[in-house]
Amino acid sequence: MRYNKVSMITVKKSILKKVFKKRSPDVHKYDFGHLLVIGGNKLYSGSPAFAALAAYQTGVDIVTIAGTKRAMDIVAGFAPDLITYPLEGDWLAKIHLKELLELTKGKTAVVIGGGLGRKDSTLKTIREFLKRVEVPCVIDADAIHALAREIANLSSLLRKEIADLSLLLQNKPCIITPHLYEFFILSGKSIEKADLKKRLEIVRAAAKKLKTTILLKANIDIISDGKQIALNKTGNPYMTVGGTGDTLAGICGSLLAQGIEPFTAARAAAYINGRAGDIAASKLKESFMASDLIEAIPEAIK
Repeated sequence: MRYNKVSMITVKKSILKKVFKKRSPDVHKYDFGHLLVIGGNKLYSGSPAFAALAAYQTGVDIVTIAGTKRAMDIVAGFAPDLITYPLEGDWLAKIHLKELLELTKGKTAVVIGGGLGRKDSTLKTIREFLKRVEVPCVIDADAIHALAREIANLSSLLRKEIADLSLLLQNKPCIITPHLYEFFILSGKSIEKADLKKRLEIVRAAAKKLKTTILLKANIDIISDGKQIALNKTGNPYMTVGGTGDTLAGICGSLLAQGIEPFTAARAAAYINGRAGDIAASKLKESFMASDLIEAIPEAIK
């Protein structure tokens, strides 16, 4: 389909064949990536755990989670598959920056943002990390607020439109995963009441300006790299429960870590996350939780 001379794609299950190919019997550990998840604080521990578990369910070989000590102590009990790296203190801060950058060595992608909080020192540390990290990143939740703060720090003239954050992201492959409000604080554009056509225009313009891939989470997900546009229609109203955005970020990170380019990874992740949510919610309705979505990922992929 063509949309204002821009290719528009509806995401279908055929996307899975692009990202999950038959494995050679000669492969080894790390051939399918090592993902670093940075998240959690003294109040929130579930977010990075959901991201990591969803990442494992979608094929990445190894996941390491870094966060403050209390969160990591809790996460370590979720599953023996999870490797945790505790940081001293209750909140991510500048003192952790060197450790985090060291941790990225040998990693093939990073997911950052879930449960980190929005203290000024935390947001500043996130921005410094994003400026200096060299591997592909999934920017989610509180990390989106860090990007928005970078925009707010620019001149009021530039603030009228989306600021060019290419210097911050260093043109590294990234996926930004906002919901409607996070998209507003990032772009300055309120699209909650906009029709689908208008949303498509605004999301594509934002992705083009930011020189990145945006996966807008909504009843119909919109994915754009500034050139192409895709719509994902899997998912359901029961996925308003907390944690389903974390699972999506984890799947995006898993696919990036395996070497899938961002636009394809974002499309596949949106489809898998929504399809797994559909499978779980069809059985559980109001009892649906994010952990149920994770358990349904193998069936969604199958």
